[in-house]
Amino acid sequence: MSESSGDGGKWLDAHYDPVAGLYTFSSCVDLADLSGDGESRLVVGDLGSGSSGMKLKVYRGTALMSESTLLDLPAGLVAFFMDLHEPRIPAVAVASGPCVYVYKNLRPYFKFTLPGLEVNSLEQDVWQQVREGQIDPLTLKEMLEGIRKKADIPLSVRSLRFLSLETSDMDEFVQLHKQQPIRRQTVITCIGTLKKSTADEDGVSCLVIGTESSDVYVLDPEAFIILSKMSLPAAPTMMDVTGQFDVEFRVTVACRNGNIYILRRESDKPKYCIELLSHPVGLVRVGKNVVVGCTDESLQGFTQKGKKLWRTILPAPITTMAAMDLPTRGFQAVLVGLANCEVQLYRDKNLLSTIKTPDVVTSICFGRYGREDGTLIMTTKGGGLIVKILKRTAAFDDRDSAPGPPLAQSVRLNVPKKTKLYVDQTLRERENGLAMHRAFQMDLSRLRLAAAKAYVKALESSLTPMSSSLTEPLKMNAVVQGLGPSFKLTLNVQNTAACRPVMNLAISFLYDESLYRMRNPYMRIPLLVPGLIYPVETFVECTSDKGISDIIKVFILHEGKSSPLLTAHINMPVSEGLTLN
Repeated sequence: MSESSGDGGKWLDAHYDPVAGLYTFSSCVDLADLSGDGESRLVVGDLGSGSSGMKLKVYRGTALMSESTLLDLPAGLVAFFMDLHEPRIPAVAVASGPCVYVYKNLRPYFKFTLPGLEVNSLEQDVWQQVREGQIDPLTLKEMLEGIRKKADIPLSVRSLRFLSLETSDMDEFVQLHKQQPIRRQTVITCIGTLKKSTADEDGVSCLVIGTESSDVYVLDPEAFIILSKMSLPAAPTMMDVTGQFDVEFRVTVACRNGNIYILRRESDKPKYCIELLSHPVGLVRVGKNVVVGCTDESLQGFTQKGKKLWRTILPAPITTMAAMDLPTRGFQAVLVGLANCEVQLYRDKNLLSTIKTPDVVTSICFGRYGREDGTLIMTTKGGGLIVKILKRTAAFDDRDSAPGPPLAQSVRLNVPKKTKLYVDQTLRERENGLAMHRAFQMDLSRLRLAAAKAYVKALESSLTPMSSSLTEPLKMNAVVQGLGPSFKLTLNVQNTAACRPVMNLAISFLYDESLYRMRNPYMRIPLLVPGLIYPVETFVECTSDKGISDIIKVFILHEGKSSPLLTAHINMPVSEGLTLN
């Protein structure tokens, strides 16, 4: 086991077999404890050459443990618990053609076949006439082509195959099949699992299958009967299922028309629709959000109701996607396989890690393998098998390096529900809106009038610490120091004029003589140069021992004028010296 390079040292290279001969996709790979000994196995639906060699393979560690032949190409594979028997060993369901093959203890256990579809009545009548010898093969071809163009119900596979034949082969085909009844059968396109009644990890699960006929079925895990049937506008290609069948569930389905539909328990039609600009190639649920990879080399995030959260551009086309869930660390992210021989790890739109691979990855599976929780298993286009283990010390930094709005902007606020008081208040505002508006405007006007009067009075009587005179623009602030009974009072006076000095000024204090005594209640101020701050200091002595304080008013006066240039009110502190005595 060696440390992996090109990924920041977060992964260990556990195994790499370039000639494993595994040709599969992420939908046909799963991890499950098939023996009940606490060690998870790798279960793979191998596509073989595409026309032969399809097998169900089970790996333990780095060795092939068993393999079983499949009759048709697998469309999906899931491991699920179908009963409550001990020991708790999951079964494996393989979707192939129109059937679901269930394996228990790695042996064939049950075969479920999709119900047949409705056959076109006109097509049945035409083949009935062929059976009775009333029409020849050429007339049959013309009639079937007319039915295919006009009828709402599609033709059966037999009729479509007949229309694709050359004229010389038609007679032989008709003689071989005319006595057999017409059947129209759909096939499975995707498969998933849905917990029945509990969210436990080993809880009993239902099978959820999507079909070429644009239907989604929920199957009972024991009797394998159809519990629910839902319809879609187009054939599904990928699905993600969450919730419990007996409580509430959501089925997120990517369809062949380029849209994503969300099905819920109470409806047999889609509840929400997400319209994409390009076709989806990957669908993964992370928490309450859905992450979609598209053919335009983009990765997009949506809410459960279809609201778009973010979008990021990838460096290459997407080949496969899978979820990375580490419950022990509370970590959830998305693994994206790219056509440039890279696997990138994203949390929301933030790139956390990049893994270089020797070949293009076609399937990804992350989970517990053997006794190791953080195991990443990948298969390549050339049939190779790659196994990597996440280091226990690995830490992912998800700082948003992309330009744009901050990550916190996309976090949904936890808005509380409307209370009865809020509803009553809303009704009252609707009924008395005009009167409330008039009262508000009247109070606002009165407030503005009172503020204007107070402002004018302050300007006229110079009750502000800044002078309103243009000839003597002054500013003053006061600082009181000391605990008492003696306080030091410092007045900082500044001339705010641009270039004109101010002279012939004096400072006068007004205070309660029964509480305070000042050494200099009247002082002259020297010439004030513009821009400089002049400190004027004096001492105040508190003569009362009752522990009370009062306001001292400060006036800056100009010789020959009766009104002050500015006024300041100083809130004196309580004398702590007399209190202690």
